[in-house]
Parts: sequence; structure tokens; C-alpha cells
Amino acid sequence: MALTRNFKDTVKTRVERDRAFKAALFREALDCLMSGDLDTGKTVLRDYINATIGFDRLAAATGTSPKSLMRMLGPKGNPQARNLVEVIAILQKKTKLTVRIKTAA
Repeated sequence: MALTRNFKDTVKTRVERDRAFKAALFREALDCLMSGDLDTGKTVLRDYINATIGFDRLAAATGTSPKSLMRMLGPKGNPQARNLVEVIAILQKKTKLTVRIKTAA
């Protein structure tokens, strides 16, 4: 049986070397959240956080404990809109990606 890399490590490595992948991962998380797929959106956002700034730095920026943030974005978490918006704003600033919303007719 072949050895495989840990999924988190693979995503982190790809995010570090591929800015387009980094942007696509963030976009996917936000697209899922905006379309009402909260479970997938939280999962992808959690992967994005782990691959970029990590929960410790996010916690320092929000003033919320890392465990609380992980629970909020976990499978049983039910984040308030205020908390999600704060997390997204911090991620934009720390990862230097800007979210722009475009409406389609």
C-alpha cells in the first residue's frame, strides 16, 4: 500500500504555491455559504483557515478562542451571521484576497 500525504498538508502546500487555488478554495467556501449549503461552506472554510492563517491567528484576531472557532465551523456548529462575516473579513485582510459580489440577471 502506497503512503499518502495528509489531506491538510496537501491543501496547505498547494495553497502556498498556487494563488489561483487559494482564491478558488476561498471562493468555493463563500459560494457554498451564499447558496445555503452551510455544512459544505463551513467545511471548506475550515480547510481554508487551516491552509492559510490557522485557527490560532484567527482566534487572536477575533478575540475568540481557537476551540470556539473550530466548534463554530465544525459539523454541529451553528455560527451566527455576525461571526461568519467577521471571520471572512479577517481572512480577506490576512490572506490578501478580496471578496467582490456580482449579481447576475
